[in-house]
This record gives sequence, structure tokens and C-alpha cells, in this order.
Amino acid sequence: MQLASRFASHSPTLRSDSPLSDDQIRRVAPSIFADAPHESRSERYAYIPTAAVLAELRKEGFEPFMAAQTRVRHDDRREYTKHMLRLRHASQINGAEANEIVLLNSHDGTSSYQMLAGMFRFVCSNGLVCGDTVADVRVPHKGDVAGSVIDGAYEVLRGFDRVKESRDAMRGITLDDGESEVFARAALSLKFDTTGSKPAPITESQILMPRRFDDRRPDLWSVFNRTQENLTKGGLTGRSANGRRQRTRPVQGIDSDVRLNRALWLLADGLPQLKT
Repeated sequence: MQLASRFASHSPTLRSDSPLSDDQIRRVAPSIFADAPHESRSERYAYIPTAAVLAELRKEGFEPFMAAQTRVRHDDRREYTKHMLRLRHASQINGAEANEIVLLNSHDGTSSYQMLAGMFRFVCSNGLVCGDTVADVRVPHKGDVAGSVIDGAYEVLRGFDRVKESRDAMRGITLDDGESEVFARAALSLKFDTTGSKPAPITESQILMPRRFDDRRPDLWSVFNRTQENLTKGGLTGRSANGRRQRTRPVQGIDSDVRLNRALWLLADGLPQLKT
């Protein structure tokens, strides 16, 4: 089990190799168990209790393996703020990678109820969030929402067939050094503001550097994973615009983590079409 401040200091993230219990989740993400919406919400706000959804998903064979919630400036919102769960279905777990449902919600109006397709690589303990081309279910906090959330989970689950197709397509594409550098340059622009003459603090070669031997392969899937891991985990030494030495930071916010992951997936997912 790993407890780490991935999304923000004071807002720890808990990821485990086995399903998380309610008590474990509550310690790091109490907002998941809010029993009512925040007092700022009007009567038109349709409350979607994450804890109740979690209970129903467990009945359907889904189990949580990761939980997190965002930082808050006002303590009265800590029990209601945006949170994330990542769940796996028993039929979707294998030895190298596990497909996951990424569930986002809040009880204070800061987020719609949202489910995305994701993938967890056991080798690097880092979650990949798949892009708009796979599955993205959003349920606004209004109207009749009761039946939408479980149906949405299965819509995401069905989308994993397309995840596998995309992954297999990436594994079948070999990139030469120049193509890998072009991909890395585009990836850098997704995280760092490289508009105008402002350079990124690190180079393409740095984010293409493998952290383990098996990721040295030149196929697109390996290049994508090296790039994604180096950008999201940070820790690379570079130079700021004024020449000052600095170390890149890990992606910490829930929104920025999902946004960068999805953008990188879309970038990689579209490349096989250009190569054919």
C-alpha cells in the first residue's frame, strides 16, 4: 500500500494493491462520505452520494484501489470537496495492466459526476487516463440521476475494448529517433507554457529517458509511457527561463492530472493514423 501526497500537500492520495475499505478511504478522502450536499447548494441540486454509488458499484463487482480529494481553503468544504476514486472490475484485472474506472464527483457544486476510462500500470504504479475517444460519462447534478451512474460505469467498462485496440495499435508502431523527439516536444507543450520564445525547463531527451529497462523499446506505447511517467512524476533537473537550476514537480492537482493524462493519450492515440 502506498500513501503519498500526489494531488496536493495536506490532501494525501491512497493507492493499494488490494481493495480499499471504507475506513481507509475515509482517512484520506472524507468528502466521499458526505451524507448531504454542502449548505450552499439549492433545492434544484440533485445530490449524487459517492458513498452510495460506491456501494452499488461494489455489488456489481467494482472495487476501489485508489482515493484522493482536493485541497480546500475553507474548512467547511473539506467534507464536500471534489474527490476521485479509481475502481477495477474483477473481469478487468491482469498481470501487467488493469483497466480502471476513474470516478470524479463533489458535493459542493465544484464538479459534475464524471466517469472516465483509465489504465493502471503495475510496473510503474502510475495511472494512465484515456482520452475522449474512449469513454467519458458525465452526469450533472440535476434531474433524475439514479439510473445513470451504474449505466455509466458499464459504458466505461465497454469502452475498454477500444482501450485495448488503441494500446495494441501503439505497440505495433515503431518510432525512429526523430519521430520520438517530435512526440516528446508536443508532450512538453501540453504541460509547460512554451508559447513565444519561452523554452520548457527540460528537454525532449529527458522525458524520453526510460526509468526501467523494459521501457527502452522504440514502439509508440513505450515512448508514450516514458513520456507520461516523466511528465507526471517530475523530479527532472532543468533550467528556468532565467537560467536558474530547478527540478520539475509532480502533477499534483486532480484536474491537472486528469487533463494532462487525457491530452497525452489523445496525442498518442492519434499518431498511428498519421503513420498509416
